Amino acid sequence: MANLADIRQRMAADGVTRVDLRVTDLPGRWHHFSVPAGRLTEESVVNGFGFDGSSLRGFQAIEESDMLLVPDLDTAVVDPSESVPTLALICDVVEPLTGDRYARDPRRIAALAELHLRSTGIADTANFGPELEFFLFDDARFQQSANTAYYTVDSIEGPWNTGQDERPNLGAKIATKEGYSPVPPADQTAGVRWAIAEALERTGVEVEVHHHEVAAPGQGEIATKYASLRKKADETQWYKYLVRTIGRAHGKAATFMPKPVFGDNGSGMHTHQSLWKDGQPLFHDANGYAGLSQTARWYIGGLLAHAPALLAFCAPSTNSYKRLVPGFEAPVNLVYSARNRSAAIRIPTYSSAAATTRIEFRPPDGTANPYLAFAAMLMAGIDGIRKQIDPGDPIDRNIYELRPEEAARVSRVPKPGGGAGRAGPGPGVPLRGGGLHGRAGGALDRDEARGGESRLSPADSVRVRALLQRISDLPRDRNMPETGETVGSRHART
Repeated sequence: MANLADIRQRMAADGVTRVDLRVTDLPGRWHHFSVPAGRLTEESVVNGFGFDGSSLRGFQAIEESDMLLVPDLDTAVVDPSESVPTLALICDVVEPLTGDRYARDPRRIAALAELHLRSTGIADTANFGPELEFFLFDDARFQQSANTAYYTVDSIEGPWNTGQDERPNLGAKIATKEGYSPVPPADQTAGVRWAIAEALERTGVEVEVHHHEVAAPGQGEIATKYASLRKKADETQWYKYLVRTIGRAHGKAATFMPKPVFGDNGSGMHTHQSLWKDGQPLFHDANGYAGLSQTARWYIGGLLAHAPALLAFCAPSTNSYKRLVPGFEAPVNLVYSARNRSAAIRIPTYSSAAATTRIEFRPPDGTANPYLAFAAMLMAGIDGIRKQIDPGDPIDRNIYELRPEEAARVSRVPKPGGGAGRAGPGPGVPLRGGGLHGRAGGALDRDEARGGESRLSPADSVRVRALLQRISDLPRDRNMPETGETVGSRHART
């Protein structure tokens, strides 16, 4: 546990004169309040800093807006993107009248999920390792007005720029869906990714590898080491922040929008998960399928059983469902398999070591609030273990190439424009609001009515649901990105 005296010593050594207090709203956007370094005192660390809770999405009504931010000293980091030394602290939200943690604080919900896991006796630690993909564009514009509606994104790597007069055009553009890890000069964003990766390391996030991703125009990924649920959610906020700020410093518009470019791969947040107890991994059995234990299989059963409801947290934007379409390595099939990226759950097989055994839930994307998404996945997995939900047999074939009668037996995620969300294609309930409503919203309601382990909503969930509906609702939902979703819009800023 960090203490203020040690932190102030670090601040003096680093020449810190500014303090940034960070907090996450309900949809997942990071906010900050800045104070002079001298304001970080024993009193303020205990009693918190006041802020207007009615101005953060999903928090308080205006008549009860006074709230407190209490810094978590264990999260103290010097922000590597600031030119003036600035100490950043992630804060917990507290009710000023009672001193209790605020029910809708996403960080509190993550902590409660971890506490619940320990209370079951199943495990004491849930490790999460999200793989966040992103795009780095050279230009991103959109407009929606009474007489105009358009969006446009551009990248010097884009195949549409082969004929552009770039004075001179030096070629080396990347063809559609051929962007996976080419060397320069095709990969023109490696330097930006290096800058982001090195900044992440300075915040304490361990970087494992970075590379260009499959989509042609500036798509990348920086893989980081797993951590416990709430810690990894904190690190995910740092990841998204640094991708955006350092990308901007290099003249790039960064976005975690799932599908900004039609006809090319989208960006996901494939989430690796494992349970541990007393320092021992619980998902490994050398004799099990793909090295999985029975506990891991039941965990998978919980994820698959609750998948439509989970998507309300894990893929919450309308644009999420432009990514979740067949092809493009999109995980639309609610099955599990070893090594198979056409399945919603993949079991990585790079190593047979017990400590590396894990499952990867692939439908989530970067528009999710990581605290809520990780907590929801954990609760679904716990439900699977406690109820011993059988995930069925794995499918070790390319699911996109199954015969129609075989494909009809495979459950799918909700799809845009009236998706199935059930076995096979065909007409279904229209997906309104990108999965928060329609099939995913209905599944979430059913989960709550049953009172299963995936139930995480606070007592005032109706009000929260209405807020999220206003945030995510758009009038149409087709495969092509729409103006209201585009990079920089309110739907793409989480």
